[in-house]
Amino acid sequence: MKAKSHSFDAHHARYDAWFTHHEAAYHSELLAVRALLPWQGLGLEIGVGTGRFAAPLGVDVGVDPSLSMLSYAAKRGTLAIQAIGEALPFKNAAFDFALAVTTICFVTDAKRMLTEARRVLKPGAPVVIGFVDRDSNLGKVYLDHQAKNVFYREATFYSAPEVNNLLKEVGFDHLTWVQTLSTPLDRIREIEALRRGYGNGGFVVVSATR
Repeated sequence: MKAKSHSFDAHHARYDAWFTHHEAAYHSELLAVRALLPWQGLGLEIGVGTGRFAAPLGVDVGVDPSLSMLSYAAKRGTLAIQAIGEALPFKNAAFDFALAVTTICFVTDAKRMLTEARRVLKPGAPVVIGFVDRDSNLGKVYLDHQAKNVFYREATFYSAPEVNNLLKEVGFDHLTWVQTLSTPLDRIREIEALRRGYGNGGFVVVSATR
């Protein structure tokens, strides 16, 4: 299965710099993920990228198809392994939680990725998914500029209800949602408080139990 990693290999420095240029938005996203992520246990981030979430959130292991991105994650202290989300190189029930931030839109087969996440989780363990809601104002901006963006031109954006259905289809339940980034990115100057549910924030996070 071919991974959509060429743009990330070619523009890894530009990708990592986004988090510095949009510091308030980044920390808003971090807080939203932190709200639903377990505080302890062996964790896996699927699509770890440059480690911008795994490192500060204490996620021990990360996989990504891009070696260029993984080099950043490794330097930030994550055990970085080259792999795709649809074929995780781990045994069944190996992890206490799994995380995937802005990953679901880049994998070739989202349902297969979620199935793999469920396989490597212990019974009762959660998966936490963060993504840009296609139906939000931010999602609509991304869609409008998708063809010109080196990262998002190959992405498949999902709405919150679509991700909700995908999680349930592969066997996850007990879904909990939070959201943030209700202000356009170029106007965010301060960390935005998270809110429950979805429908207003551009960045949504859902926790679902295996």
